Amino acid sequence: MEDIKTLIKEVLEKGYLMSLATVDGGGIWVADVIYIFDEDLNIYWMSHSDTRHSKAIVQQNKIAGTITANNPGEDNLGLQFEGVAEKIEGQRYDLAKKHYSKRRKPEPKEEDDVLEGDSWYVIKPSKIELIYEKLFGFNKQKLEL
Repeated sequence: MEDIKTLIKEVLEKGYLMSLATVDGGGIWVADVIYIFDEDLNIYWMSHSDTRHSKAIVQQNKIAGTITANNPGEDNLGLQFEGVAEKIEGQRYDLAKKHYSKRRKPEPKEEDDVLEGDSWYVIKPSKIELIYEKLFGFNKQKLEL
């Protein structure tokens, strides 16, 4: 059996959008964001602090998300996860380079304001469930972190 963490990284590499679920005083809210990740499976995205999901993270930082990496007609391939999110202060050039690369944009210069009023956010997953139909059918593989 392939290493689950390696397979999760494969899905993170193939995916582009993360559906991010938050909760605020108005209830549950889902927003799609372009994400990047690190070797510890932390997932990062940029958002404006005035968006509903960003405000919700300040109120309740336990969130969940999904990433689907398959195209129509392919086997199901994706992730479901939960964890704790937080806003990150600063420009974080290391994240900006990865984000621009994922969006197929030229690499920014270190002095560029890539955030343009946005902020970086991160979710540190506590649990990830892998859906990889080709290898496991409909049996989700679970990773507790």
